Amino acid sequence: MKPVLRITSRLSSFAPLASLASLKSAIKPALLPVVGFSLLLSACGDNETAVTETDMQDNTPPAAMEADTNPLLAPSDLPYGMPPFDQIRNEHFLPAYERAMELELAEVEEIANNPESASFENTIVALERSGQELTRVARIFNNINGANTNPDMQAVQREMSPKLAAHSDAISLNPDLFARVDTLYQQREELALDPESDRLLERYHTGFVRAGAQLDETQKERLREINSELASLSTQFSQNVLAEVNASAVVVDTREELAGLSDAQIQAAADEAASRGEDGKYVITLRNTSGQPPLTSLENRALRERIQKTSVARGSRGNEFDTTGIVSDTLKLRAERAQMLGFETHADYILSEQTAGNKVVVNQMLGGLAPVAVANARLEGEEIKRVIDETAEEPFELQAWDWAFYAEKVRQARYSFDESEVRPYFELNNVLDNGVFYAAEQVYGLSFERRDDLPTYHPDVQVWEVFDADGTGLGLMLGDFYARGSKRGGAWMNSYNTQSGLLGGSKVIGNHLNITKPPAGEPTLMTFDEVTTLFHETGHVLHGLFSDVEYPRFAGTSVPRDFVEFPSQVNEMWATWPDVLENYALHYETGERIPQDLLDRVLEAAQFNEGFGTTEYLAASIIDQALHQLPPGEIPDADAVMAFEAHTLAQAGLNYDPVPPRYRTPYFSHIMGGYSAGYYSYIWSEVLDADAVEWFRENGGMTRENGDRFRNTLLSRGGSVDAMQLYQDFAGRLPDIEHMLRRRGLQPQ
Repeated sequence: MKPVLRITSRLSSFAPLASLASLKSAIKPALLPVVGFSLLLSACGDNETAVTETDMQDNTPPAAMEADTNPLLAPSDLPYGMPPFDQIRNEHFLPAYERAMELELAEVEEIANNPESASFENTIVALERSGQELTRVARIFNNINGANTNPDMQAVQREMSPKLAAHSDAISLNPDLFARVDTLYQQREELALDPESDRLLERYHTGFVRAGAQLDETQKERLREINSELASLSTQFSQNVLAEVNASAVVVDTREELAGLSDAQIQAAADEAASRGEDGKYVITLRNTSGQPPLTSLENRALRERIQKTSVARGSRGNEFDTTGIVSDTLKLRAERAQMLGFETHADYILSEQTAGNKVVVNQMLGGLAPVAVANARLEGEEIKRVIDETAEEPFELQAWDWAFYAEKVRQARYSFDESEVRPYFELNNVLDNGVFYAAEQVYGLSFERRDDLPTYHPDVQVWEVFDADGTGLGLMLGDFYARGSKRGGAWMNSYNTQSGLLGGSKVIGNHLNITKPPAGEPTLMTFDEVTTLFHETGHVLHGLFSDVEYPRFAGTSVPRDFVEFPSQVNEMWATWPDVLENYALHYETGERIPQDLLDRVLEAAQFNEGFGTTEYLAASIIDQALHQLPPGEIPDADAVMAFEAHTLAQAGLNYDPVPPRYRTPYFSHIMGGYSAGYYSYIWSEVLDADAVEWFRENGGMTRENGDRFRNTLLSRGGSVDAMQLYQDFAGRLPDIEHMLRRRGLQPQ
């Protein structure tokens, strides 16, 4: 068994690296191949937004609940096994969950009590075959609940969370089952398994141990209690965040106060107000980030201040949606569980299975980048303050609600363009067809065909069938690109079906953004950031579509969380690749290409405000580590959570008020979900991404040969090989952090 890491330093007391040179030397050895626990992630899982009474099943009669009529309990006969969304009703989910859990427990009991001696086939492969009904139900429920939730589904989520935790414990804490797995693990050298099978056995054994299989019965009982409580708290947190975002929407009385917004944005605010019974007023909805998009354009400083203060107060206002108590309780339970399993803290428990390896390496990276990022942000702030002094009627101190507005003025002055000039060249359908899909065709030989004949869970969702270079079907992509009250915020990819040689199966993958939907009949004009996000999420989709593994445990994006963002970040490069840009940056009315001078200025502005962006990201990452590197006795109570956050930022030198953390603790959905002690993953993955982009450039850029190499050595392998070994198989080298530092403009001056 891998030795337990016992590292005593904590983020609250670590010293930032003296220089970027020492940061580079710290990261290099950490990127050597290490074993990473494969996690099936909804890649880019992000924050939640508001929930309304939206229900895709309105006015439909109840359906029979018997197993033979419940569409969730049988494989779909639609192409690629796409879920029959038109047949699924709210009332199907609970009985489907209960029946699917019964079926899986029966399968597991049969494996555990098999009178034959344990073999790889009758134990490990049998486990891989088990639970297919539950996997199908959970994927469909979780995906719809994230993209188009309603009160009935939220009730199912609250009821099922602790039940599913108990179900998982019933399997992972089954002593007879673990005995069979452990027997095989001890005999693994004699089994002469192929590499993927050998890795599967090792992953199962590690998974059981990390789930508590070696604890005594008293400890197991306490672990069951902890897991059940954590499941309930997680659900409560996500639903509180959803409700709080909705409740915090800012009501504006007059159109004059919205000066600076476009007519379409103002109309959207009026429509939102009308939908809430606020006729004649305007409602600005919030995203689950600290900064809010309207702050870039709103001229009314008092309204900007109201929006910003409302945004950062979410979850800590002492109302019914306050999450500080949930956060505190969750942290304490996680820390207790980690120590029970032999780790000093929850961060140690998580990081021991990631490519980073341990918290010392993560702390060194974050601590080395923070002072450089803040220094850059302060320089940006000084430039913004000069603009304020030159243009404001009465000069004032720069505040967080001023940054986006005046940074836009700086950007316009420096690069001589604003977003209104650029957006007409980035119409959604054109960006998809002639940008995202075109790049996938050039690099991988893929083609995309609309499938309007297939049912979806919401009218805004579009479906494409994806074909390989030889014309064979790879799978389906569901594009869900518009924001709505029933959908969580951010951007993410998830899978409804995955591939494996063992079970067969086809790929059905969701691609989600949160673009503001324009009024009926108007084109969807995107910001360049939204364009980049679309390329990013499609990178996750390609990672899933290219999966070619034997075992379902390794399918698609089932890789360590600090590796999962890397392939999608690589796909972002095609958004600015000259041949691709030339093909899709076309004016939606005239078809004219974006003027070269304007395009040059857009690309030159890529590093603009990077000090701000890196600082707000690092602040959130360091909060995540600080909270999860505490032992149980040092975790703050609810009334001390915000003070601890402030102290952490001050200790790290990140207490620069004009740049708040991208997420504050009470609405930091990443770390209350699958990215606990893992928000650092985005910049960690960017080290790999920047190096990989350099590899492409060194080897001829956008060629099928390069695309096929990336696909065959890395994208198709899922979690079947150690993540860092995959990288070396592709690039033939370890990554160099220098490329990421140069990209972000973080080289020392």
